[in-house]
Amino acid sequence: MNREFWAMATGRAPVDTRIDNVRIVDVFSGEIREGSVSVGQGRIVGFGGLEAREVVDGGGRWLLPGLIDGHVHIESSMLCPARFAELVLPFGTTTVVADPHEIANVKGMAGIRYMLEASRDLPLDVRVMLPSCVPALPVEDAGADLRADDIAPLLADPDVGGLAEMMNVPGLISGDADVLEKMERTLAAGKVIDGHSPMVSERDLEACAALGVSTDHECTTVEELERRVACGMYVLLREGSASRDLLRLLPGLTPGNQRRCLFCTDDRQPSDILERGHIINNVRMAVRFGLDPVSAVRMATLNAAECYGLRDRGGIAPGRRADLVLVEDLKDFRVLSCWAGGELVARDGRTLRSFSMVDPGELCFSVNLAPLPERPFSVKVPSGKARVIGVQAHSLITDCLVRSVVTEADGEVELARNPGLLKIAVLERHHATGKMGVGLLDGRYGLRNGAIATTISHDSHNIVVAGDNENDMLCAVREVERMQGGIVMVSESRLLASLPLPVGGLMSERPAEEVSARLNELLKLASSHYHIWEGADAFMTLSFLALPVIPRIKLTARGLFDVERFAFVDVDADR
Repeated sequence: MNREFWAMATGRAPVDTRIDNVRIVDVFSGEIREGSVSVGQGRIVGFGGLEAREVVDGGGRWLLPGLIDGHVHIESSMLCPARFAELVLPFGTTTVVADPHEIANVKGMAGIRYMLEASRDLPLDVRVMLPSCVPALPVEDAGADLRADDIAPLLADPDVGGLAEMMNVPGLISGDADVLEKMERTLAAGKVIDGHSPMVSERDLEACAALGVSTDHECTTVEELERRVACGMYVLLREGSASRDLLRLLPGLTPGNQRRCLFCTDDRQPSDILERGHIINNVRMAVRFGLDPVSAVRMATLNAAECYGLRDRGGIAPGRRADLVLVEDLKDFRVLSCWAGGELVARDGRTLRSFSMVDPGELCFSVNLAPLPERPFSVKVPSGKARVIGVQAHSLITDCLVRSVVTEADGEVELARNPGLLKIAVLERHHATGKMGVGLLDGRYGLRNGAIATTISHDSHNIVVAGDNENDMLCAVREVERMQGGIVMVSESRLLASLPLPVGGLMSERPAEEVSARLNELLKLASSHYHIWEGADAFMTLSFLALPVIPRIKLTARGLFDVERFAFVDVDADR
């Protein structure tokens, strides 16, 4: 026992800080009560009446436990961990459960170790879940192939919370030896296995739960939420930049199932966080929908802590970690101050100090393309009927459309003769294998008079490029290769704008505001110049068109993949 904390708890020594005149949101009792909270040695000592070295007047505002993001890919913020912490702490997020499978797909174990080391000394507590599927499926071409023996040694790390989203449900159901070994070792270490089961059958869902999968963040319907709760799983209500499922799922919450539900962001861009907030945005939306404020706060705190076995946090009570958030009211939830481990780290939307960063080293050299053929984006559809990827509004799910196309004598699809269609390609960029898949994208996405290329291409993070003409597509690929990762916009062979992301082709070490400002410039161009559909995020939607674990049809470096049939298919619909 820490003797100094003992002295504080028993009144023999003054506490470090006492926060007076606050309305404490008690997620244990469901009540709100007026009082004080005393903090010492990074933990909560009691509720008042204790001598303190520092006294803070809460001004009659509401004091919440620190908020917890139940599932996030830090890389999707386009920021390294220190910059991500500087971004989310002012919004009251003090703990994140992070899956670094983005950087792991680029640089393997070196990427995971970087994320662990870069997160260790931050006031934001980052609980790392070990990537379960690198690559996401055996049909993908990632920068690494991580087996059970690779990741198992890290299960003993106290900052590791378990096994991240098990996307390879077909492998789990079929008894893939490596998938099962990863799960068995995680359970033996007493840690959590996260799930990823969009649109799976009822029987397969039950099998996942029986084998140890305890969460899912891919619910998009109330029925899916109810089925997972019935299987004893926790459901994470996601509100990301591309996939916004929160309002679809809130009608499914009942007094009986709320304690099995928590919040996550999964993938959020920095401009989105700066504009709408982080987990506090989920809380605010839930309350505006009609959920009572204490229940919404509980989902963002205690429920998440219990889900991931974080027994030292999640509520305001003696002995718990002093992660505290002072908000102006329980309607707009504007964050006034944030304490992490007893340290005042943010006030009025700003962090009070900058955080040290770890040198990414080799992670900054990650784009390695093979020489391209003369016409790299050629697509032939001799039958005149093509499989086309269709996008849905604010969703990661795609449609498999069959469209008539005009072709040349040799079956070649020329975009100039097919208005309303775009070309899309995924180029392997890790080992210069020369693999490249080319397909057709429904023009509903937008993108007129140019091309977009990016090294953010879930989950293998090869280069994905889309455009309405092949020349601009090629120029965009060449530019993203030259700057070793990021986002590039080209029109009429001219570079319009770019966002360099040198760390693995995914992250920047620049401040969040700077990255966000550059990203906003690109998004404005996407709307004004390219006329990207308002139901899509220009870059995140494009990035997820390469993810073959979410239905229905996606494009990989090996070609067009039908997720429901779990097989590659030809662009020509008659083949």
